[in-house]
Amino acid sequence: QKVSVEVLAHLEHLALVDFRDLEGVERLQKAIQFADQLHEVNTDGVEPMDSVLEDRWCLYLREDDVTEGNCIKELMENAREKVEEYFVAPPG
Repeated sequence: QKVSVEVLAHLEHLALVDFRDLEGVERLQKAIQFADQLHEVNTDGVEPMDSVLEDRWCLYLREDDVTEGNCIKELMENAREKVEEYFVAPPG
């Protein structure tokens, strides 16, 4: 399955990935071919799972205990590239 120029441009914009070289396009096409195999799987009568863990029927969430705060300046020192107070990801 071929990937149109419009789809490539849209994916580049969303993922901040450059698909201008042949290797990048080939990788994307292989990923699409791999994912297309999922259309062949018959899922009639299969209920969606809440968890990929077979022996757990519900997921337990822990309490969110805030131990620190107001450390934006220290966190932003870890950014290789930033715009205003936001990390640029992926860098470059």
